[in-house]
Amino acid sequence: MREFLKAIGSCAIEFKNLNSEVIKIISHLDSDGLSASSIIIKALKRENFKFSLTTVRQLDDFLFDEIKRENFSVLMFLDLGSSSLKQIEEIFNDKKIFILDHHKPQDYASKKIFFLNPHLYKIDGSKDISGAGIAYLFAKALDYRNIDMAHIAILGAIGDMQENNGFYSDLNNFILEDALNTGKIETKIGLRMFGMQTKSLNKVLEYSTDPYIPGVTGNEIGTKKFLEEIGLNATENGRYKKLAQLTQEELKKLITEIILKRIGSEEKPEDVLSKIYLLVEEEDENPLKDAKEFSTLLNACGRLYKPSIGIGCCLGDKASKVEAVALLFEYKREIINALNWFHLNKNKFIEGKNYIIINAENNIKETMIGTLGSLISKSNIYKTGHIIITMAYTLDGNIKISVRSIGNPTKDLMNIIKNIVNKVGGISGGHKYAAGALILQEKEKEFIESAKEILEEEFIEKRIK
Repeated sequence: MREFLKAIGSCAIEFKNLNSEVIKIISHLDSDGLSASSIIIKALKRENFKFSLTTVRQLDDFLFDEIKRENFSVLMFLDLGSSSLKQIEEIFNDKKIFILDHHKPQDYASKKIFFLNPHLYKIDGSKDISGAGIAYLFAKALDYRNIDMAHIAILGAIGDMQENNGFYSDLNNFILEDALNTGKIETKIGLRMFGMQTKSLNKVLEYSTDPYIPGVTGNEIGTKKFLEEIGLNATENGRYKKLAQLTQEELKKLITEIILKRIGSEEKPEDVLSKIYLLVEEEDENPLKDAKEFSTLLNACGRLYKPSIGIGCCLGDKASKVEAVALLFEYKREIINALNWFHLNKNKFIEGKNYIIINAENNIKETMIGTLGSLISKSNIYKTGHIIITMAYTLDGNIKISVRSIGNPTKDLMNIIKNIVNKVGGISGGHKYAAGALILQEKEKEFIESAKEILEEEFIEKRIK
């Protein structure tokens, strides 16, 4: 860790010594990328640097050609770039380049790029620090005042699934300490459920997959019956309360009854509590209050092609917050549409002994296919260890692919998708725990056959071991 922090400090000094050039920022559009962008934007403003920002799904030749035509002498890549080091260096050899990324890097030793990546220092970028975390440490090295953005880095870590039941490891924990010390985030112990600030209690329980509640999760009637049987005062003026509105006594009763409901069917029935992180400066019963919901809101802004709204939220813009909440409801509608399509078409999916390939074609938006894969991976629909591949057509003639695993994967998902894509051509990237790819639509059948072949080989290899 010490060597990585030292490298970040050296990179910050190099950056601080730049002349008054305009900085071109290229960032990923997910929660982590938007968090990283927000941090860097505020840091550059404090340094009086001018900048231009572009948010993208991935790096490709079209984007590189576009940037090449622009008149920027300094480029900064956030939450992407590690798998394109050689290409970036060759195309932009006349520019000063900074890459702040946590994905596994390409096997290429760059001589010109200022490259900050934890994997180079034996730190796991898939769980120990996010892209926003690196952006934060870089910003803090530029100016200690930037410590006031540590909480934004935590939003990025949550978005990249680096939180483990409320706990963080390595550098993420180091950043969390900064966020707590600045008073921007506070923590408490509560039910490990999404939507406590905004969803009605019955819906929080019905949609709870982690923890799973037998007879309640996924069961609207079962949820209503459960609340009636335990005698909880769950309604007010004829409407269900929000989880955040329950008194301490009501919450204790609910927790006890959930644990009792889980006994006999769950390995750890008492494992329903977690640390919950709340943004101190945000209003109660608002999607921006809970760090998990805030992170989901950022994803919504990126997936619905409104990244500037998400960045505005991180930077405290009131108008952006109002618009982002509306976008979040639209995002949830898209999720519901995707889940409805999934349940209606389960008999059409390709299933192997250790995998499921879900080809949505043009039935689900490309920006939602990764979200669908993540939701399926957290459900009890398929067995632990199964690999989920979701696919959807893009508007420009490609196929967006997402790879997830039910439970912690025994193999690196990024390596698996890389091996498949190497056979058919395309772009791949990601982490051990979540990966993705982009291929041409004309390679659709070839990709599916290659995926089946490689995933079946993985299953046989696992059985032999």
